[in-house]
This record gives sequence, structure tokens and C-alpha cells, in this order.
Amino acid sequence: MRFLADMGVGRRAVLYLRDQGHDAIHLREQGLHRLSDEAIVEKACHEQRVILTHDLDFGRIVALSRALIPSIVTLRLTDMRSANVSRYLQEVIDRYSEPLERGALVSVTDQRIRVRQLPV
Repeated sequence: MRFLADMGVGRRAVLYLRDQGHDAIHLREQGLHRLSDEAIVEKACHEQRVILTHDLDFGRIVALSRALIPSIVTLRLTDMRSANVSRYLQEVIDRYSEPLERGALVSVTDQRIRVRQLPV
């Protein structure tokens, strides 16, 4: 699976995904830390990547566009340290890889993981 991590997601989580065999990049690695949210969505669509973020705007942008991609994983965790984020990301991948590949909004909180298929 291919991932694009927004600025709020730690680079160690990206390294974890790479260690698991995924194609994962972080915006900062590419010098794109000032890219607008709309441009990030466009980049993710073009490169067929799932956006990893804690920013609620991405889900809104994709939902309003009525598009099928990109998928968005919004991390709304109390503990955003890399080890905790990586644990939740692994659970999302294990349980919801098919919806992510088809296009989905995935919201991850400490209490639950919610999946909404695109378009919404």
C-alpha cells in the first residue's frame, strides 16, 4: 500500500510503514511541508496514496469533491507518539486494506475506528 504522511504525523510512523513493506513518504522529506491541503489531495490522487493526517480538513475536501480517491486516515489519538500511531496504523491496514484501496475515509480515535466508503 502507498501512503503520504501529512506534517502532523511523525516520520517514525513512516519508517515503520516502510519496514512493513509499504511505500510511504512524508511531506517534509520531499520539501513539501508548505503545500496546501488541496495540493496534497491532488498529489495523493496522482500518486495513488492514502493520506495519513490528524487534520480534519482532508476528509472534508475529499467528501465535498464526491471523489472515490484518495483515501484518508485521520488520526485523532490522545497519544500521537510514533509507537502508538504505528500500532493503530497496523490495525487499520490489517482490518481495512480493501476499503482503503477502493477509497474510504477512516477515522481513528482511542475508542474506535470508523470507516466510510467514498464517495460520501
